[in-house]
Amino acid sequence: MTFLESIQTCFSKYATFEGTAARSEYWWFALFLFLGSCVCGVFSEKLQMAFNLLTLLPSLAVGARRLHDTDRSGWWQLLAIVPLIGWIVLIVFWVQESRPNRYDSAKAYA
Repeated sequence: MTFLESIQTCFSKYATFEGTAARSEYWWFALFLFLGSCVCGVFSEKLQMAFNLLTLLPSLAVGARRLHDTDRSGWWQLLAIVPLIGWIVLIVFWVQESRPNRYDSAKAYA
């Protein structure tokens, strides 16, 4: 999946927490969020805050779909609340390869 395809997919599934997201989809979107936040921050702190708030839901949704692709519940994202260790564990989960899972009906029955 390319950079633009992943952005388009993530915004078309703005609040879709069902299904799965490929590793490339998640990381391209994460790069978009980082770059977008940096660019908005150059112009205005309020613009950066608005961008971050507008992209919060799709970032949570794609994070949950990515965890589904590794056969984990999207609720694992709550580890982000745990200082340092939580983020490290989440990054390890998001980096892992896809595996057979119970969340993608197309893969389960193919």
